[in-house]
Amino acid sequence: MGRSQSLPRGGDPRFGPDADDAGCPILHVDMDAFFASVEVRRRPELRGRPVVVGGTGPRGVVSSASYEARRYGVRSAMPTARARALCPHAVYLPPDFSQYSAASTAVMRIFRDMTPLVEPLSLDEAFLDVAGARRLFGPPAAIARRIRERVAGEQGLTCSVGVAPSKFVAKLGSTRAKPDGLLVVPAARVLDFLHPLPVSALWGVGERSTETLRRLGLATIGDLAEAPVGMLRKALGEASAAHLHELAWGRDPRRVSPEHAEKSIGAEVTFDVDVVDPLEIRRALLALAEKVGVRLRRAGQVGRTVSLKVRLADFRTVNRSRTAGVPTDVAREIFDTVWALYTALDPGEPVRLVGVRVEGLAAARETPRQLTLGAPERGWREAEAAADAAAARFGRSVIGPASLLGAREGRRNENPPRP
Repeated sequence: MGRSQSLPRGGDPRFGPDADDAGCPILHVDMDAFFASVEVRRRPELRGRPVVVGGTGPRGVVSSASYEARRYGVRSAMPTARARALCPHAVYLPPDFSQYSAASTAVMRIFRDMTPLVEPLSLDEAFLDVAGARRLFGPPAAIARRIRERVAGEQGLTCSVGVAPSKFVAKLGSTRAKPDGLLVVPAARVLDFLHPLPVSALWGVGERSTETLRRLGLATIGDLAEAPVGMLRKALGEASAAHLHELAWGRDPRRVSPEHAEKSIGAEVTFDVDVVDPLEIRRALLALAEKVGVRLRRAGQVGRTVSLKVRLADFRTVNRSRTAGVPTDVAREIFDTVWALYTALDPGEPVRLVGVRVEGLAAARETPRQLTLGAPERGWREAEAAADAAAARFGRSVIGPASLLGAREGRRNENPPRP
């Protein structure tokens, strides 16, 4: 079972941009260092420099790192303090999700120009089924090239694309193509591509599973494919053994599902130091409610259930929720609910993190708004819609609740971008 663990080389003609794409209708498109790339697009003077996006406080976590920063070992999900130790000369920026969301919307629009079968996985990646687009745009690899050209030309961003017979293999292909590349895994070469890869490349194999498999002498996907299924069941359990065995043989029957809908939309913040002051917590919840409201309206969604998450200094986490009779996408209504939940909770202890989430989502256009007796004809909904329009033109930072202005100024002054 001692197969080589080396990855297929990018220059291998069997797995390159010009490989045979017959029978490969699935594309996985993954934006390169998306948040960092959007920031560099906004600030061209940062091009070529290490850029790190994430929480800038002592408890911050890296959300995205440019490839220049990655050369120093900086990775997403790494504590920002660790990133600063590895790359102290990088430019550290707080995330601006309104900008990333706008860029994502524009990129997804390009994907949908190619095919209606687009399944977004997050802001920066999606699966596409281009089987029905061949007559208009050519074979899958040609469609992938067209997408990459349009993303670069229209958005000033780069992406990497995997082209393959299945979602699993296409995602591995885009990973191998990074950054700014295209890789085709021919249908007849799937096992040649998969079997030399380490078992950690399989979906569902984390650090613990990797170690378990290594103790059994299973270092590569090929090793796992040839292992007795009974041995895998004993080590991993029935469901995981069956799942991984199928993937190891390149079998992934899942289709691209464009109807996939968000189950919830939320946001949370970890304080730099534990907070006791109710006013500061109130401001944080108001800011989070505003962010969630913006995301709901941008997604065309409303929700009935508003949830509050509170993590205390000792890491105990408390969740509370309330379901209303009328769905909402209005930040003020979301805030009123979470603040009522928080005051009823009254933790009386230092708070490390707070979060706001709206669940039970439905399409806003299909959900009529019920008028409340005595409510003014125009109110918070119209005000927030006007704020959205102003933010689209001038930026989100120019408008928002008055009670947040001081906090925003403080954050700007507290963590200025490094030169």
